[in-house]
Amino acid sequence: MITAEQKPIEELKEMIAPYGRILVLGCNSCVAECAAGGEKETGMLASTLRMAVKMEGKEALIQEKALDRQCVNEFVIQLEEIIDQYDVVLSLGCGAGVQAVQDTYPEIPIFPALNTAFLGETRQQGYWLENCLGCGDCMLHFFGGVCPLARCSKQLLNGPCGGSMDGKCEVNKEVPCGWQLIIDRLSSFDALERLEEVYPPKNWSKKQGLGPRKIIREDQQT
Repeated sequence: MITAEQKPIEELKEMIAPYGRILVLGCNSCVAECAAGGEKETGMLASTLRMAVKMEGKEALIQEKALDRQCVNEFVIQLEEIIDQYDVVLSLGCGAGVQAVQDTYPEIPIFPALNTAFLGETRQQGYWLENCLGCGDCMLHFFGGVCPLARCSKQLLNGPCGGSMDGKCEVNKEVPCGWQLIIDRLSSFDALERLEEVYPPKNWSKKQGLGPRKIIREDQQT
């Protein structure tokens, strides 16, 4: 899932300062799962901003709403009947959600309330771990389900650097060595021979350099 963290409140106050009618817009999808932008966080942020405005002796209409997903048009169009009631939207969606809402309603500024972080998994409550870079050419089957690009600090594709000790990365002693994880996993599968293969440098054009990526499935279009 996509993870994110809320921007500092002072930065958000500065963003909305010129506006009198503000919609704080949450997203009940990925950013809700990582406790950054769901209905609960949207309500808390709206309340915090209302209190901040009041304490500064100013007046502003600050209301909140949450969509199931900000990155899906069928949910974004639910704003159609209310969007003209506001001067600005403060979005608690990921970067894709912010841009989807902005593309749908170009007449009103849509500002990000979150800093989009990474693709990751929920390891346990309150703990999210990056484990995918979205490179466009998944090689997990070669490496026992451990991504060397996301889990190795040096993004090495052909074995460890030699600097790790006791299974920890030399870049950060608190981080498990990605290649130790790969070796352990392949050993458990009795598949260490996969490491005899020499993997060429990553073709990063599948991730970047050719403009925004897109997926089109004609069988899903109506």
